[in-house]
Amino acid sequence: MMIKPLNVLALMSGTSIESLKYALVSTDGVDIYQTYLSSSMPMPEVLRSKISLILGKNIHVPDDKILIDSVEKDVTRLMKDIIREIISSSSQKIDLIAIEGPTIAHHVKEKYTYQLGKGREIFEEFQIPTVTHFHNADLSNGGQGSPITASYYHALATNLEKPALFINIGGVSSLTYIGELGEMIAFDCGPGNAMLNDFMKKHAHIAMDYNGQMAATGTPNLKIVSGLMRHEFFEKMPPKSLDRNAFKDKEEHFEGLTVADGAATIVDFIAESICQSVLKMLPQKPVTSLICGGGALNPTLVRAIKQKLKKEDIVASASHDEVKADDAAAIAFLAARRFYNLPITFPSTTGVHAPLIGGKLYLKDLEK
Repeated sequence: MMIKPLNVLALMSGTSIESLKYALVSTDGVDIYQTYLSSSMPMPEVLRSKISLILGKNIHVPDDKILIDSVEKDVTRLMKDIIREIISSSSQKIDLIAIEGPTIAHHVKEKYTYQLGKGREIFEEFQIPTVTHFHNADLSNGGQGSPITASYYHALATNLEKPALFINIGGVSSLTYIGELGEMIAFDCGPGNAMLNDFMKKHAHIAMDYNGQMAATGTPNLKIVSGLMRHEFFEKMPPKSLDRNAFKDKEEHFEGLTVADGAATIVDFIAESICQSVLKMLPQKPVTSLICGGGALNPTLVRAIKQKLKKEDIVASASHDEVKADDAAAIAFLAARRFYNLPITFPSTTGVHAPLIGGKLYLKDLEK
């Protein structure tokens, strides 16, 4: 098969469940040629609440499956509406669709992960090849199943001074390191938006700390942060991945704090876990460090990360003149790689034994 650029429409919502992002990208899974569309919409409140109720549930458990199917139907319907609107309004022919719905569970030991969104239904409605479930093959073959976007960041880093580091803050936080010779290291490094969003929903009855305003007015409890940093996860060397609820049993530490101080403490915890991972688990200090993902839109969190890294002579930024990292574009890139049978996970990024093709492809009524 000759590799040529594809127009890939991708929709994704990660572990934080705060938004649904979408992008239309021209890519062959090796290079990124053009981005025609990149935007997002807040996850509808009712749907976000439904998704929250099925977090941690297992599609292979009959009672859980009934609940998951009901919510997944709503997620798929929303995806279809967006796809339909983009197809009708875009002048570009769409060659491939990619979906990465909200992650409701990710358990490495059980080799179980599940992202909402029915790829077969989307393929059947639009008759456009569709890719979904990017993590499963890696988990089934001994990998961590996440993070899976290292090859995308490798493409973005082509013209960056190296070593380059991408700090992606979604529901959990992850690092992708691109060395001077193009070598890749990737791993989840700690909590992210999910912990902060869950705290704000419980204590302030809002979906998130918009623009980091609440955390900006609070004072972090450094004693609590220090205690949380003794969690066994932070001693484990990469490759490693993290479930969004991995620190759920630690939420009691925030109960005695004001909402502002609790938000500030969680922000400091996120920033500290990132900083310590950068210092302890990378072969060299990065020359270029970019903060991306939903967390890059939280100025209080970005400021905390930059300040901690600056103390170690590492300059981090949430923007770059030549590079714009985009979560949905990353999924589009991975879908093109799946279409052309190129690997998306590697021994140095997930611990899988050999470079591995990932993603379930629906094509001409065949599931591959």
